[in-house]
Amino acid sequence: MDEEARARRRAREGAQREASDLKLQDEIARMIVQLFPGCPAERAAAAARHTGARGSGRVGRTAAGRALDPSVIELALAAAVRHEDTPYDELLMEGASRAQARERVRSEVERTLERWRTPPPATS
Repeated sequence: MDEEARARRRAREGAQREASDLKLQDEIARMIVQLFPGCPAERAAAAARHTGARGSGRVGRTAAGRALDPSVIELALAAAVRHEDTPYDELLMEGASRAQARERVRSEVERTLERWRTPPPATS
């Protein structure tokens, strides 16, 4: 196989991987909204992009994540809430261990997830 053919194959395979990744991220976002109908769509999409990024090592890339296991989807959303809506990262920067920081923000994360389990009130 010559170099040009290999380059075409790599480009084709790269495009297929990218399409597959985008499909997975869309499916994760849909599952987040299904499980947490009160979660803003843009937050669901951002969490899905983050957890579904190829090579990220995040829960969305595990076999269970790719299978859209609801418990894994909840873990991914909890992680997004922990990083975006709590002082978790600041606690880590101040020297708290991951376990300590997670424990300190756990109730805040749980309150947010519980609030998002309910659809937002209909507006007229």
